[in-house]
Amino acid sequence: MRVPRIYHPLAENSLDESVQMSLSLGQQVELCAEAANHVGRVLRMQQGQALVLFTGDGHDYQAEIVSASKKNVCVQITDVAVNTTESPLKIHLGQGISRGDRMDFVLQKSVELGVHSITPLFTERCGVKLSGERLIKKQQQWQKIVIAACEQSGRSVVPTVAQPIALHDWLPQLAPSLRLTLDPLAQVALREQKLSNEHVQLLIGPEGGLTESEVQAAAAADFQPVRLGPRVLRTETAALSALSAVQYQFGDLASPLIQE
Repeated sequence: MRVPRIYHPLAENSLDESVQMSLSLGQQVELCAEAANHVGRVLRMQQGQALVLFTGDGHDYQAEIVSASKKNVCVQITDVAVNTTESPLKIHLGQGISRGDRMDFVLQKSVELGVHSITPLFTERCGVKLSGERLIKKQQQWQKIVIAACEQSGRSVVPTVAQPIALHDWLPQLAPSLRLTLDPLAQVALREQKLSNEHVQLLIGPEGGLTESEVQAAAAADFQPVRLGPRVLRTETAALSALSAVQYQFGDLASPLIQE
């Protein structure tokens, strides 16, 4: 039977790499309330059973349950190992926010495909209106989806879901990188692109696509239109197809092709 993987936050801002801490061999740890509820109430795990903790620092922490109830679970760390599932690429996905569960689906599957960070984008054709407390709660919900996807897919580095931002505000913030956006009419195919370092930024529009002014703004910010094929893809299909193609071309869905 597969050993459950449980996310264990070590600090209030546990996804910030600057404050990451590690667990140590032999250490006893009280799981947070949410994790304890999942282990004790949902999975009904008992003393002596094994699980794996991860904190976001890139390690797997083998653990054994010392005590368990429906509200409190204590475990002891029995082994520490580097998790080797991370992609050599640092892919930042700028995803136009879409309605319903499409955005949730993109977040979940992009984690499985090795995305490094995600910024939800408000665009001119975005049909989702979020602000204030609703925006904060939605961002927290998206981050929980990402954490659950890490538990499922075996990752121990948790991609950050940035605060949603307008596309025109996002573009000037970006660090140097290979910048790509999809266009079925583009003259250049993805396979013709060259990667100079491990950083890739993908821009995917919402339902209805980007407007002409947004396309021009992206071009001015050095986003290169590339084609995957002749067909127009839905927003969720476009994001996952692009991630898969980039990982195959440069990452770990095939032999790594990053040049030194």
